[in-house]
Amino acid sequence: MIQTARGDRLHIGIFGKRNAGKSSLINAIVGHEVAIVSNVAGTTTDPVYKSFELQPIGPVVFIDTAGIDDEQAEVGAFRVKKAEKVLSKSDMVLLVCDVTSVSFSDEDALLALFEKKKIPFIIVANKCDASFSSEAKRWFSVRPFVRISALKKEGITELKQRIIEIAPADFEPPFVADLIHPGEVVLLVAPIDLGAPKGRLILPQVKALRDILDADAIPMMCKERELQTALSRLAQPPALVITDSQVFAQVAADVPLSIPMTSFSILSIRQKGDLKEMVDAVKAVDALRPGDKVLIAESCSHHPLEDDIGRVKIPRWLNEKVGGGLIVETVPGAAFPDNLAEYKLVVHCGGCTLNRREMLRRQSVPMEYGVPMTNYGVLISYLLGVFPRALEPFGETFMTLSNKKIDIDNKIRRAGAVFGEV
Repeated sequence: MIQTARGDRLHIGIFGKRNAGKSSLINAIVGHEVAIVSNVAGTTTDPVYKSFELQPIGPVVFIDTAGIDDEQAEVGAFRVKKAEKVLSKSDMVLLVCDVTSVSFSDEDALLALFEKKKIPFIIVANKCDASFSSEAKRWFSVRPFVRISALKKEGITELKQRIIEIAPADFEPPFVADLIHPGEVVLLVAPIDLGAPKGRLILPQVKALRDILDADAIPMMCKERELQTALSRLAQPPALVITDSQVFAQVAADVPLSIPMTSFSILSIRQKGDLKEMVDAVKAVDALRPGDKVLIAESCSHHPLEDDIGRVKIPRWLNEKVGGGLIVETVPGAAFPDNLAEYKLVVHCGGCTLNRREMLRRQSVPMEYGVPMTNYGVLISYLLGVFPRALEPFGETFMTLSNKKIDIDNKIRRAGAVFGEV
């Protein structure tokens, strides 16, 4: 709770050729040495992440990348590939250019890529304490840029101001604040099991708490076993119940139909990715047959637990749906397997450690192979029979996508329900 998670920060990628001054720039921006600086070309081999508070934007993370012109054969190609991956998660980029350079073909290629991907960018003319080369004079004359000397820390204030001006304001939607109003009570159901870190809450629960407080609403939290007691002690019904997906069925049975309900995982993927695509893709479950392959994709690595949600519970529920015989595999981290086309369905976690741009990129990869990808919370609600209800807080669009009708009697009961009598 002390620091903003990296996935919730504005990601600013720093690109350029070797020795353009990328590492020196990130050190100048944050005010101390966080990246290794050397006159030897290619010193930065892996992306360096540095979290920083850039007011009035707030929490950001700068990503220092390897030089795009690295020519060290296979090693150089590997470094460049890593730098290109950073672009897929960058909300905006800084293109650092050496004003003494005699060629800008690499910079031209990067600019074309930025524009193709519609990523806001700033051209940073570094080493301006030296003389511009004749080619640099020509190249910069037709492009807007910010003049700096990272080594002498000149022009850094102007660069920060430019970052503030072009930073996308909507790089990440709210977690839950847009679904509630000031003064309303939101009840969070948080099972405390083997997956709950000792002394802490999991990240989606923390995000929900903070977003509710920011909305001037009132969070209330309990375990699933105390849910009925918690509801009975409220003078007015909560505006929303948010539950851990794995206890969806129990919570749905205890929460009156008049109270909207969804899960942390569904809220997380709504914030990080395209929920509509996840909802539409879950219908692929009905076409699964014994022998089909399903991929469980996790955005982070963790030690598998005895009753792990991704490795144990979801595979069990899927096999119960199909009648057994599914081949369910798990892949942690950022990469999908090369044989992605062999899978009939991809099931992704809530993506709480990713930023929105990276999650959207991950959603696009299975689509290229014609493989549907859904989400933990969406899938679990579908398998446990609470699919329409879990989507109800998000409006009619999602109710239509669910392709199910809520019983008209339930609608009547909602319209006139008295808390505790449904």
